[in-house]
Amino acid sequence: MQATATLDVGRAAPEFRLKGPGGQFVSLSDYRGKKSVVLVFYPLAFSPVCSHQLPEIQKKLPEFDRLNATVLGISIDSHYANEAFARHLGLSFPLLSDFKREASAAFGVLNAEAGYSGRALFVIDTQGTVAYKDVSSAPGDVSKIPSPERTLEALRALK
Repeated sequence: MQATATLDVGRAAPEFRLKGPGGQFVSLSDYRGKKSVVLVFYPLAFSPVCSHQLPEIQKKLPEFDRLNATVLGISIDSHYANEAFARHLGLSFPLLSDFKREASAAFGVLNAEAGYSGRALFVIDTQGTVAYKDVSSAPGDVSKIPSPERTLEALRALK
């Protein structure tokens, strides 16, 4: 993945305002002071590895909820494509459209040459700070999907 350097743990997470289900906007600041946020960057809706990755996150949602964390998926696809993808996979967490690629670039996971983001998980604490990151070195390799288990461990460490 040829992306810019990802954000370091301990840095303030960049704000974003992205279209989610129904075209409603979602901002990172909506959760500040209330919940931790797990950002799941994935390259493209309906691709094979993404179709494997997101259901694995869905299975862990009750654990994320217990740790007071909201999960938000982010790709460069339109909010229409993301809605169809979420329905297809039976996902209950929102998939957000980074159609202008601004959030992917700000978090350092945009592969500008390919035009889409890499595959990564970020934990943003309730104060808006990057508390954990797991960025795949090979986004098209199912064995290199960032670990939901390690992400849950990072959330537990915040308590």
